[in-house]
Amino acid sequence: MKRLLALTAAAFISLPLAPATAQDGTPGAPDAGDPYFPGQGNGGYDAGHYDLGLDYDPGSGLLSGVARISARATQSLSRFNLDLVSTLFVRSVTVDGRPARFTRSGSELVVTPPYRLRDGRGFSVVVRYDGRPVHVIDPDGSMDGWIRTSDGVYNANEPQGAMTWYPGNHHMTDKATYRFTVTVPSTRVAVANGDLVATVRKSGRTTYVWNSTEPMAGYLATVSIGKFQLSDARIGGYRVITAVDPQLAADAKGLPERHPPVLDYFSSLFGPYPFSSTGAIVDHAPEVGYALETQTRPLYPRAPSESLLAHELAHQWFGDSVTPTLWRDIWLNEGFATYAEWLWADKLGTRTVQASFDEAYARAADDEFWQTPTADPGGPANLFHDPVYDRGAMTLHALRRDVGEDAFFAILRAWAAEHKYGNADTAAFIALSERVSGKQLDALFDAWLFQPGKPSL
Repeated sequence: MKRLLALTAAAFISLPLAPATAQDGTPGAPDAGDPYFPGQGNGGYDAGHYDLGLDYDPGSGLLSGVARISARATQSLSRFNLDLVSTLFVRSVTVDGRPARFTRSGSELVVTPPYRLRDGRGFSVVVRYDGRPVHVIDPDGSMDGWIRTSDGVYNANEPQGAMTWYPGNHHMTDKATYRFTVTVPSTRVAVANGDLVATVRKSGRTTYVWNSTEPMAGYLATVSIGKFQLSDARIGGYRVITAVDPQLAADAKGLPERHPPVLDYFSSLFGPYPFSSTGAIVDHAPEVGYALETQTRPLYPRAPSESLLAHELAHQWFGDSVTPTLWRDIWLNEGFATYAEWLWADKLGTRTVQASFDEAYARAADDEFWQTPTADPGGPANLFHDPVYDRGAMTLHALRRDVGEDAFFAILRAWAAEHKYGNADTAAFIALSERVSGKQLDALFDAWLFQPGKPSL
């Protein structure tokens, strides 16, 4: 979720490189071809695993990093790019242990390996870098990336913040597994995605090691740092790891125990929970103004309400496990998570799904809300506006009313299962809906997803 809140290792095997000649290999593309974010991501290779070693001093803001990336060439590759902001200084780059030439161009780190990388061959890259990371401002005006707080970092990276703290192929279509080894002063706690596998204290500093073994898009990665109260417990069959800022401890009381009922209910509707652990990071970050579905461990700037908790946990299926192919398809994240909010409120008996739909539909036909097509909101400044969330959820309810209960939930389960840990787009969801329901649904989806104006019921 990026909508502003109200103020209430699958590593690839490295194989030998071939000597390059003038005609051998071509440069990898400098981006992934996403029209909303030109320059984001890169072509010519597929990253399989990131092993990130980070050392951070909250007082000075200095970050020292070593990024070890296992990748596979998807073409005969003469050079390739990594996304990394220019405010971080690169000390060295190696490819398969051999020094590589590199240059900087804006947020692109351009690497020329000593040899051509043959199509299909695995290779490893090591980047040593340091500096003081700074966040970026997104087209909608929100902060994104390495966001400093009074005691550490609120690390939220949707849609473009990952490049502010580590080098990588930072488009969501290049998922990878991760290992984070983070050293901070022992007065701080470092929290990341996946499972906490080691904690080592030495000379006033503590190293936290986190493993994220299921594939993850870069914008869902986090390393958040603060004076957290860390809890790691097995509750209701789930490993629930929470980190809570002491200033919010009273508001967040009982938060770990709130997770299993939501996950159990969503599992009954969408299929099994897709990750090895769950939990939350609750940080005192009032200047940020939004929560984010960071994989396995959503990030909140305050203790979450029941609806917000449901929203971010639903994202673990829709957005995290199944991730869009292009940013214009963001309704596949936010519309689905908003509809899950409605389902959870219905389950609790506080409001029916139909009542939630009716309230959203009650907007006047000339309201600006109806002028934004859900499946292509018109650019990066509109990615996290109400039509993506509410009109996206309404699309799902319109589909449910058309195809019936059994077919509708069969569609959601099939979507989560068939694209697990992968990427998919709006066209794939429409095709799946027609296949499972046996109905032709062009008119429904055209009205709700692609056309401006208030659809008729």
